[in-house]
Amino acid sequence: MRHHNANRKFGRKRNVRRALMVSLARELFVHGKIITTDAKARELRPYAEKLITSAKEGGSIANRKLAGKMQNNPIVGKLVSIVGPKYKDRTGGYTRITKMERRMSDGSKMAAIELV
Repeated sequence: MRHHNANRKFGRKRNVRRALMVSLARELFVHGKIITTDAKARELRPYAEKLITSAKEGGSIANRKLAGKMQNNPIVGKLVSIVGPKYKDRTGGYTRITKMERRMSDGSKMAAIELV
């Protein structure tokens, strides 16, 4: 039985899946909008929103927490200095998922995820 295994596996092992989420989140914060599969976008949304919430808190503890989650990526500085203060007054819902037409090669559902 698969009780308490709600997250998507993407056919990858745990550390590769974690690296995928870090990579997608980094690109989302760098570009503001990315186009990916619908399943990856839906899995990325709570991950990115938790990062933004931590960045809003600020301080050294939040910086360390973000550095651990983002694997000491240089984007942490931008996340704390630019993205966090941008959403200071917002209580949640920092991202938007927009469905797009299916991919031509394999017909998988595509979606664009962007920062609001």
